[in-house]
Amino acid sequence: MFNWSVDERQMKDTDNSKTLVISGFWPLRRVAGKREPNQEAEAQQWIEQVIGEKFPAGVTYEDALRDGVLLCKLMNKLQPDLITKINTSGGDYKMMDNLNQFQKACIKYGVPDVDLFQAVDLMERKNIAQVTNTIFAIGRTTYKHPEWRGPWLGPRPAEENKRHFTEEQLRAGEGYIGLQAGTNKGATQAGQNFGATRKILLGK
Repeated sequence: MFNWSVDERQMKDTDNSKTLVISGFWPLRRVAGKREPNQEAEAQQWIEQVIGEKFPAGVTYEDALRDGVLLCKLMNKLQPDLITKINTSGGDYKMMDNLNQFQKACIKYGVPDVDLFQAVDLMERKNIAQVTNTIFAIGRTTYKHPEWRGPWLGPRPAEENKRHFTEEQLRAGEGYIGLQAGTNKGATQAGQNFGATRKILLGK
């Protein structure tokens, strides 16, 4: 599942068998973030309200999401038919297919791909905090869809304030000097002194 960076490999003979020893390695994957129970509870409540279905009783937050079914239902409620087929049975392969479909649906819906968790984060319960971050990213994206009437997750993101100027306005601005810089009206070079001046006293 992981990519490993290996510095050194050597073989050891142990009880007439050879064992591969790998030293100086580390997993090349995203570092797991700290889980926030309050955010997880908020994300769970929002999903339940959107899909009209409770998480299974007695099942942990991550295990309820692990097969991808609830996540796929969430995306289809936000935008119908984003996911055409949800696998409700089968092994890990079917779960992985659900998660892959969920991620593609998120991108189609407008969720930035940098906010998406990796399937292994949830499948192997490695980074549940990132799973929650993805759900909140979906919540932020719903504000960009006027057809969605709620419920909402998290505050409305600050909207970018873009100002548009005509070409004429831009040209006019090029010759403008702000008041803080003074004015050039009637300015000439008369009376200007450049550099230090020396006073010469002539003897009588």
